[in-house]
Amino acid sequence: MADSDVIKTDLLIVGAGPAGAALACFLAAHGRTGIIIASAPGTADTPRAHITNMAALECLRDVGLEKECTDVATHSSHMEHTRWCRSMAGEEFARAHSWGHDPKQKGHYQSASPCSHADLPQTLLEPILTKRAVHQGWTLRFNTKFITMTRPSRDVIISEVHDELLNKTYKIQSRFVFGCDGARSQVVRDLGIPMIKKPGQGLALNVFVKADLSHLVENRSGNLHWVMRPDESDYPAWGWACLVRMVRPWDEWMFIFMPTPGVDVTADVMSASGDEYIKRVKETIGDNSVNVKLLSVSKWWINEIVAEYYSDGNVFCFGDSTHRHPPFNGLGSNTCIQDAYNLAWKIEHVMAGKAGPALLNSFSKERQPVGVDIITRANQGFRDHALWLETLGMMEPDAEKRKQILAEFDDPGEKGRKRRADFQRGIENTDTEYHGLGIEMNQRYISDAVYQADQGEAPPPPADPVRTHQVTTYPGRRLPHAWLNTRLPGKKLSTIDLAGHGRFCLLTGPSGQAWKQAAGNIAKTLGVDVVSYSIGWKQDYEDVYFDWARKREVEEDGCVLVRPDRFVAWRSKSMVDDPEGSLEKVLRSVLSL
Repeated sequence: MADSDVIKTDLLIVGAGPAGAALACFLAAHGRTGIIIASAPGTADTPRAHITNMAALECLRDVGLEKECTDVATHSSHMEHTRWCRSMAGEEFARAHSWGHDPKQKGHYQSASPCSHADLPQTLLEPILTKRAVHQGWTLRFNTKFITMTRPSRDVIISEVHDELLNKTYKIQSRFVFGCDGARSQVVRDLGIPMIKKPGQGLALNVFVKADLSHLVENRSGNLHWVMRPDESDYPAWGWACLVRMVRPWDEWMFIFMPTPGVDVTADVMSASGDEYIKRVKETIGDNSVNVKLLSVSKWWINEIVAEYYSDGNVFCFGDSTHRHPPFNGLGSNTCIQDAYNLAWKIEHVMAGKAGPALLNSFSKERQPVGVDIITRANQGFRDHALWLETLGMMEPDAEKRKQILAEFDDPGEKGRKRRADFQRGIENTDTEYHGLGIEMNQRYISDAVYQADQGEAPPPPADPVRTHQVTTYPGRRLPHAWLNTRLPGKKLSTIDLAGHGRFCLLTGPSGQAWKQAAGNIAKTLGVDVVSYSIGWKQDYEDVYFDWARKREVEEDGCVLVRPDRFVAWRSKSMVDDPEGSLEKVLRSVLSL
């Protein structure tokens, strides 16, 4: 292969989905560009991921993409319920508030973040991310497969890629490679990264259709609808039960069919003709007057898989290439985006000489445990539905017995009372999926990129770590959100908005001016961007609701040092004798200098 067939760049991203495209956007915000290759012919052509949570939107907010995303997303108000029903047009068994709409939960969601949940299908998210990346200077090549790589040295990686349009193989030399190439990641296979696998939970079938159901959802609002007919005896093996997901209100829908329990999902029974899919969709809708247009059909495995580690030298893997799980709790693309956000500032600081290479070791140490948590939670979210399925009779193979079980719900006596109470408990048991604020926001980092040596024991996790958001400034935790304003009120802004933007941020109070002076001096000494703000009475920003005073966990003369990814690097409960010396020690440790 001639030298002319070798292209040189610092940064090569393999994969242009939410993980790879988001990384390109975050690196571009630091002024870093490179090459993205993707084996796909373009951005996502099916909706796939859709729930976009507050943690992910905070990352996109940092680079000015939040509004563009929420402008095209379905508003949170359309996500207010999850329903259980006989058909989309038929009887309703139950409904539950979801995604922060429970009146008992709204305050927790609103106080957790300046952002709100949105329903943003991957078909709309990916073009936003790739457009921003390309406009900021990234080169994006679709129809291009990663084949293999060699690593002559840590800072020289030679990747062999194949352009399928030109039928040409060429090489790309880079300093870094990022494996964001999905569940069948060739980069992960090439590195030989071991995967931690638990038994899968079967196969599901996505049937994507165009069908106007606006007349049905007027009094049935929500973006997720479980459709069950326990007394049904004649149904295809692939269409035992269905979760109907709103893609675009109210004329694009994903019918996620689950096969009969115990059926051989590798057999021909999992396949059908287009007419058969449409027939089952219409049965699920329950209104034959609705015109249904089939857009696509795809199958996916319900996995519980996570990589043992996410990086090897200067190769970093994340997104679906390292964590694979069902969509319950809506954690997939959100975790991809947060993986990228965690890594981008570290790559920038190392490339700019503002940090030592050892800083990059913290990526896997911080994000792999998050991957373990989210695949565990997503699969448990799936298992949490077992109780109501059993109570409704759906797990009973005999149709006559299912009818008898369903009839018990009508019994006014003890038998019916127990059946109805068990069903209620089963529905309530799924609340961890729809109000998992803790699993979304409680990431805890333990690595050399946070300074915990002088902090004492970390606060214990909440009694319900899935539902409960733990607000703390303990190092390695997410910076708490608090609304601030100026003395002469203007547009309110969040503590989240003070931090980020590719720089460290120090927050203190009226008695902590020495911290601000120290931060300025250390920024010059180390060549690291550090901004500082005082919050409180007649300070840079006013704590008008006193939220920051309740959340900061330090005195007015203490400080909270925040990393560029808005996670707390270190804090001091109060003023110390040598603030500049303390701050320098911490930053040198965090940055591996």
